[in-house]
Amino acid sequence: MKSVALFGTIGSLVLGTLAAAPADGAETGLPAPAPKKISWGRCAPVEHLPSGVECGKVRVPLDYARPEGKQIDLTVSRRRATGPARERQGALLYNPGGPGGSAMAFPMYGELSEWRRTARAYDFVGYAPRGVGRSAPLSCEDPEQSAKAPSDSPVHPSERFKQQKIKEAREYAAGCARRAGPALQHYNTLNNARDLEMLRIALGEKKLTFMGASYGTYLGAVYATLYPGHVRRMVFDSVVNPAPDHIWYRNNLEQNIAFEGRWLDWRTWVAKHHKTYRLGTTAEAVGKSYYRAAAQLRRKPAGGKVGPAQLQSAFLMAGYSDHYWPIRAAALSKYLKGDPKPLIAQAAPDPEDAASKENGDAVYSAVECNDADWPRDWATWDRDNTIVAQAAPFETWDNAWMNLPCAFWPRPARTMQQRPLDVRTAPGALPPVLLLAAERDGATPYAGAQELRRRLAGSRLVTERDAGTHGVAFSENDCVNKYTEDYLLTGRVPARDAFCKPHKEPEPGEK
Repeated sequence: MKSVALFGTIGSLVLGTLAAAPADGAETGLPAPAPKKISWGRCAPVEHLPSGVECGKVRVPLDYARPEGKQIDLTVSRRRATGPARERQGALLYNPGGPGGSAMAFPMYGELSEWRRTARAYDFVGYAPRGVGRSAPLSCEDPEQSAKAPSDSPVHPSERFKQQKIKEAREYAAGCARRAGPALQHYNTLNNARDLEMLRIALGEKKLTFMGASYGTYLGAVYATLYPGHVRRMVFDSVVNPAPDHIWYRNNLEQNIAFEGRWLDWRTWVAKHHKTYRLGTTAEAVGKSYYRAAAQLRRKPAGGKVGPAQLQSAFLMAGYSDHYWPIRAAALSKYLKGDPKPLIAQAAPDPEDAASKENGDAVYSAVECNDADWPRDWATWDRDNTIVAQAAPFETWDNAWMNLPCAFWPRPARTMQQRPLDVRTAPGALPPVLLLAAERDGATPYAGAQELRRRLAGSRLVTERDAGTHGVAFSENDCVNKYTEDYLLTGRVPARDAFCKPHKEPEPGEK
């Protein structure tokens, strides 16, 4: 895999080993007094869910060290299993990742053809994790401030630009601390895992059946380490590397290199379809077309709202999913031919999404910054990202700016900075779990799935070869779908790690 090879050439220079954290002791019993069973009823209009979905709340402690102290409510949604009683297997709880993503819409997945057999057996249960949506929501700045556009995204930022980003990161971290106060330190993965245990109890489930994607795999792995005896089945889709020395600074550096591989995949695909898009017959030529557009947007933002940063953010989605390949290529092609409308439609910030995006970004920052020690000196960030950007210029600096508030994050007043749990289970302690990964995934590089496979005794890994869409469960690969469905319905994992051929590449066009 190209991204792994690239990382291998510079890894020893970039990623100085962070001090490995000692493992927290595995917990026994309840993390807090048992919550009440969920009282299901109509969903609030703000959730935009149909009448077939029920909603409720689960009350959990803000601080599990003080379980009788301040409580917060987590919003939960459910659609009951569609099959007869003899087929039903309880609740399937889902986390979509982020951190900062909401799964309140998960009950609707059962209407999709790929999920229907599973929906016959399970109540589909979604929830908004702490900080997200209406679950004790976090905010770090005015949404209008966070959605300001256009903005720049230089591949080789100047010293002046870096200093401006440092200033913005300091202000953002201070805003998080000011708005949330002492509660800010309690938004972290350990508490998310304890919340998951409280959700299991409130749902009346003897054991947890859970499916997590992206960050949701790390959350699930932490839960499995804390409560292995409470696990029934778990699917981890697009796996985060859980090694303590990777959470989260090193994971983000490795992610930059993996995204460079996906950026190459997209450019190669566009070059194969030069007759359709006229952006270049080689990946290098397509890249030049992209950066020519970025230069033009720097001089004159499209629609007054799309500058280089908005362009980069839109095209990063092509690294997440092949679905974006045709529409992004068509938009770039039309823009360079003088029609900016498709690019504006795809890349301009939507004012109606500003509050939700700001909330998601705030939770992302809180969880990642609270989970582990980050370098506190700019010199370390500057050195590491400069080196990585030499091999992986597409995403590196924008990712650095996204995470830089962690360098200035307020330290917890009561304790030292949290250290990541040493995720692992002993043989026989955990039922077999199913891991899913695509070899060329940019957001969660494939090595992370291999690492978690080693740490969870008895787990099995299903790999989609030579593919990179982030999130492979119940998608376009029938081979992966079969393994996933079979596991959820029967509990069977493959006898050994399994491999699936890649799904078909998208056809050129505008959809």
